[in-house]
Amino acid sequence: MTPSIGIVSLETASPPFELPQDEVLAAVLAHFGDRFPLVERLAPVFANSGIRTRQAVRPISWYLEPRGWPERSEAYLEGALDLFVEAAGKALAAAGITGADVDIIVTASTTGIATPSLEARAMPRLGFRPDAARVPVFGIGCAGGATGLALAARLAAAQPGATVLFVTVELCTLALRHDEVTAADIVATALFGDGAAACVLRADDGFARIASYAEHTWSDSLDIMGWRVDPNGLGVMLSPTVPAFVQKKLRPAMDGMLAAQGLVVEDVDRFICHPGGAKVVEALETVLDLGQGALDVEREVLREHGNMSAPTVLFILDLIRRRGLPPRSVLTALGPGFTASTVTLLAA
Repeated sequence: MTPSIGIVSLETASPPFELPQDEVLAAVLAHFGDRFPLVERLAPVFANSGIRTRQAVRPISWYLEPRGWPERSEAYLEGALDLFVEAAGKALAAAGITGADVDIIVTASTTGIATPSLEARAMPRLGFRPDAARVPVFGIGCAGGATGLALAARLAAAQPGATVLFVTVELCTLALRHDEVTAADIVATALFGDGAAACVLRADDGFARIASYAEHTWSDSLDIMGWRVDPNGLGVMLSPTVPAFVQKKLRPAMDGMLAAQGLVVEDVDRFICHPGGAKVVEALETVLDLGQGALDVEREVLREHGNMSAPTVLFILDLIRRRGLPPRSVLTALGPGFTASTVTLLAA
């Protein structure tokens, strides 16, 4: 029999620099408005984003200077490692264990390149054993919180008795560009923040049991979301059609993923959704028949942290479980691929 895998602990971490939305807009208009008229035309995106503030690994002034791959990589390696250590350290402490107790480490991060990967760099600071299995995952973007959690659960089930640490870190702000400013760049500048989350998973333990997981990838939609690899850094690919795509395509995929578990949408007490942006949240509420305003915690996290990519849905899960996790919930996130990823949770 496959063991029941539980989430023993869940903790989050945010970088030190606050980016109030009004200050970001003022800085963007002052530094880019003259060169790129599109900035002023799309300025309402900042007010309509549903975001009050975000956190970043560097102060606003850092982003206003031209930066190439070396500077972005240095900021990623330093900032992502610090956030990894903070989130993982808190999750380990909350689980009552140390790094030496971890058998498998799963790391999801898509906003920078680290070779050796982040968990290897964190080994001296967290005390991981030299025989701990390392599983770095790249390229899943905003879906990484759900996909990485599902992968960690699969690995825990495959090695009964193992303790698995899952960490996701994203520094989306490092993608701010100066050489060109497209509509997607402006929207990304209005939406994205930095953050990290970490979970400890173990069989037959925890505040929630992972009952199932599923993914659905639309293979003809590679251009909806992702990165371009450009001379100066990663360039955002973010289609304005995401809310419409959600409205049209998500429900049949969700129905199929739930049907494989013997469930329908009405059996789910709470959908815990990655909030790509204010319009995406509205589309999710509509297509899943949740009612306007049902995704209140999603809006709360978006307002205070922005879209942090993969960690965002775990920030939301953390708030919901602290306030009382319902009997059955489905964690869901959309990311490059274009992919919908889900994890079905049963409260302990």
